[in-house]
Amino acid sequence: MKNFFRAIFLIILLIGFQHNSNAAEKLEYLKTDWSFKGLFGKFDRGALQRGYQVYTEVCSSCHAMKYLRYRNLAEKGGPEFTEEQAKVIAASFEVTDGPNADGEMFTRPGKLSDKFVMPYENVKAAQAANGGAYPPDMSVLVKARGGGVDYIYSLLQGYEDPPVGITLDDGVYYNKFMYGNKIKMANQLSDGLVEYGDGTNATVEQMSKDVTTFLMWAAEPHLESRHQMGFKAIVYLIILTILVYFSMKRIWSRIETEV
Repeated sequence: MKNFFRAIFLIILLIGFQHNSNAAEKLEYLKTDWSFKGLFGKFDRGALQRGYQVYTEVCSSCHAMKYLRYRNLAEKGGPEFTEEQAKVIAASFEVTDGPNADGEMFTRPGKLSDKFVMPYENVKAAQAANGGAYPPDMSVLVKARGGGVDYIYSLLQGYEDPPVGITLDDGVYYNKFMYGNKIKMANQLSDGLVEYGDGTNATVEQMSKDVTTFLMWAAEPHLESRHQMGFKAIVYLIILTILVYFSMKRIWSRIETEV
């Protein structure tokens, strides 16, 4: 019996040690105020439009967003560009279409119904252009990464010189928020890299927040409607609970009177 309790005690110590080790190794991501968090959270329209600009001017040369169409940019709950603005955006891209009457493919200006233009024709072309690495699709990137928006936001600001004693291969960069601290994507952001049409100062921090907000919307385009539905459901349940309570109270008062 004494050996049994000793074994239990050792197991508890090992579990506690492992928990403390994991807690010590857990990396704290950078934090910021996300407008879309919480029951009443909504997307910042300005941030979404600026985030689309950062994606288009910086990210889209390597990363696709195959689940988005240009019409989504004008839909309620998203960046909410006007329909005319969305048409202009779509028309600024060349889309491969066809075949035509002669059986040949052709290019034309994009339309609202078109998907976002892919940066590469296929996976092999993407890998060849990026040293063998395949840039992940950004449509649901926020959902596919542990840490979500905080991870993406931190990663974009996490580039720095490697600590003493750490050597990196050619084409590999040090990022303190990347798993293993090594990443093949070079630092893409620098202050003033884009010129925001609304006059917002395009710092690395601001661009990181804006493009991450845009990626969150891409992964959760119906987030606002879900929040509204959730709030209505809570109100409905509260009212229903009150009605049931008073109904049961009235019924039991009659029973007690009869008894």
